[in-house]
Formats: sequence, C-alpha cells, structure tokens
Amino acid sequence: MKTLAAFAMASLMTMPAFAGSLDPAIVEPPITTPPVVVVAPTGGGWTGFYAGGQLGYGDVVSTGKALEGNGAIGGVHAGYNRDFGKLVLGGELDYDLGNVDLSNGAGTLDSVARLKLRAGADLGRVLVYGTAGLAMANATVGKTSRSGDGYFGGLGADYALSDKWRVGGEVLLHRFDNFDGTGINLNATTATARASFRF
Repeated sequence: MKTLAAFAMASLMTMPAFAGSLDPAIVEPPITTPPVVVVAPTGGGWTGFYAGGQLGYGDVVSTGKALEGNGAIGGVHAGYNRDFGKLVLGGELDYDLGNVDLSNGAGTLDSVARLKLRAGADLGRVLVYGTAGLAMANATVGKTSRSGDGYFGGLGADYALSDKWRVGGEVLLHRFDNFDGTGINLNATTATARASFRF
C-alpha cells in the first residue's frame, strides 16, 4: 500500500513535466497581403489651352470643274479643350497658307482661316473628334486678290505623347458659295498632320 501511494505521489509530481509549461502559448498573427487597389482610368487629361502647327495637302474644285487645283498647305493653330470625363468640348482658331495653283493659270488659293467648334470622345491617350465652323479663304485670280466666306466640317484624332505634347491628323471639307461674288462655288478638301503643345 505504501508502495502504491508513493507511486501515485511520484506520478502527480512529474505530470507538469509531461504536460508542458503552464504559460499560455504565444499565437503568431497570420501574415496578410494588403489588397491590390485597381484604379480605373478617368478622363480629364485633355483640358487646357494648346497651340501648334500643321502641314498637309489641299485640293480645290469648283462646280462644273471649271477651276481645279491642289498643293501643299501649312500653318498654325491655337485652342482650348474642356474634358468632362468621356466627352471633350472645345474651340480652335487656325490659319493655313496655301500653294494651290488653280487650273489654266486662273490663279492660286493663298490661305484659309477657320473658327472651329470641336466635340470628341476621351479614349485615354487618344482623342477622336468631329469639328465644324466658319472658314474664310483668300485667293489670287489673275492679278486680283479675292476673299470669300464659307463653312466646313470634318474629323480628326489626337494622340498624347506625354502630358504636354500631342500629335494627330485632321481631314476637313470646305464649301465656299458664290466666292467673292463671282458666281463660282468652290469646294476644298484639306488633310493635315498636326503637333500641339498643351499649356
């Protein structure tokens, strides 16, 4: 009996050694990865004043094809865009000098000035737009300088090389009815490559 009591006492005294420490176990916090936030691209990158230059080609034809001609054009432009997120609205002034000889030595188309309204879609780095407005052309017929008012419409696109620099192209169709009272209706098509700096 004494032996059994001694064995029981020895077992009780050695139990903490088998059970481990009585201190609470330290639980390591789980390692978590912060969530990746994906920001959708937004508009606004086309807002501001800009100015630049253009170079291209012009083709002129009158009703009945009595007068025809084509040649190089080039000039400057300046305007302002307002980006509303997806819709971009703006206005622009541009001026082209021309070297367009008209048929049979009738004269030359010397210049075209335009007052433009523009509306387009902000596609991120690309702006696709339509434009329309008023135009005024100057021509030399014989030795007489003549000018006439008209209107135009067309399409264009710009690409943002950086936050400041843009390049693009534009095609415009012009109509000058009864040019300078001559009774001649002139149609002119211009296609230009453009470069602009945004302020």
